[in-house]
Amino acid sequence: MQTISPGRWRGLRQTSLDGDVFAILAFDQRGTYRKMLPEGTSYERAAEVKAEIVAALSVKASAVLLDNEYGLASALTMSRSSGLLMSLEKSGYSGDATYRRIEFLPDWNVGDIRAMGASAVKLLAYYHPGTGALAEEIEGIIAGVIRDSHAQGLPVFLEPLCYSLDAAVSKESAAFAELRPPVVIETARRLGALGPDVLKMEFPYDAAYHHNHDEWRAACEAISAASDVPWVLLSAGVDFATFADQARIACQAGASGWLAGRAIWKEAVTMSDADRARFLQTTALDRMQRLVEVSQQYGRPWTQLYGMPANSPTWYKR
Repeated sequence: MQTISPGRWRGLRQTSLDGDVFAILAFDQRGTYRKMLPEGTSYERAAEVKAEIVAALSVKASAVLLDNEYGLASALTMSRSSGLLMSLEKSGYSGDATYRRIEFLPDWNVGDIRAMGASAVKLLAYYHPGTGALAEEIEGIIAGVIRDSHAQGLPVFLEPLCYSLDAAVSKESAAFAELRPPVVIETARRLGALGPDVLKMEFPYDAAYHHNHDEWRAACEAISAASDVPWVLLSAGVDFATFADQARIACQAGASGWLAGRAIWKEAVTMSDADRARFLQTTALDRMQRLVEVSQQYGRPWTQLYGMPANSPTWYKR
């Protein structure tokens, strides 16, 4: 067990439920979100719809993950009981589809995330352990962000997303689905060793092609064994029923909860105002509650991996 700084400890407490497990609502989508909206939707309307969804659902969330483009109104009006994560990276990536680099905005950094009162930094990185020099480059960038964030007293939630190294084989294909489990597990091993506070991991199997729950559980146990840090499951746009099964199995296998978005709220984006309000107060809140119960019943407390900073008369000197 490692001891972490007071700021990181408080950041993890602010983003977790009683019982030290995570139930985090994700709505940091930017390009994907824009594509979901009707053509011609204004910036103001996009931010307003996002804020409506976040305000309704944050009452059940241990924290909300937002972006710097559309997320300010949501951050200022979300539930007082919910912690706040902010995305650091620019939406998308540079390079081609088989050689993906992290991009950052020149006017947005860890200090800005701290200044707006966030509890934690989220960093997304497209990553494949088989890319050699590129993997090492990405690892170096990640390590730098972790150092900068920890210097500000902020914990880091790191989200690695795998991808195919063959332009003729898409990530959504059956061919890549066969390769996916060892890639996800090795990613947890390599990136967990860099010192993020929490890994936000993809489910190791593609549910479109693989349905054996015993193998699902074994692969999630392998992630837990490979990672030096707590991990949570991301939803990756799957339907709610599939994600609920994945989250339960992941938590039973050692995950500390979930960090999910579209599986919970995606239908609300294109609804009328009245239908959206009704959906959020019924279906979406019910989904949140069911997932909160999964975390609380099965999740592994993050405090099993991190120790509280020691108290002493001179603690502040450290």
